[in-house]
Amino acid sequence: QVQLVESGGGLVQPGGSLRLSCAVSGSAFRINTMGWYRQAPGKERELVATMPSSGGTNYAESVKARFTISRDNSKRTVYLQMNSLKLEDTAVYYCHVLDGFQSYWGQGTQVTVSS
Repeated sequence: QVQLVESGGGLVQPGGSLRLSCAVSGSAFRINTMGWYRQAPGKERELVATMPSSGGTNYAESVKARFTISRDNSKRTVYLQMNSLKLEDTAVYYCHVLDGFQSYWGQGTQVTVSS
């Protein structure tokens, strides 16, 4: 059984920073793409950033130059460094992993940007 455990969410003021982490446990040994999505109240879930095992990154336009995705394959962990946070970044952030053809989601971590 595969589990994704997220951490690092919280409350931050506009302009602040947070770092999210997502660790994969269980029988996931063909991890390809790792990434982050988010869902704000009343909105659909949207892609934030993804990073395939082959390298490269993909970001939503709204977070480019502010967010950075990275991964540590030895720890099966993906990170999301979020800088210059804005009010509109408030959402539940979900970790996503593609292991072979299997898709897994984390439970979500709340990020609230508020003054």
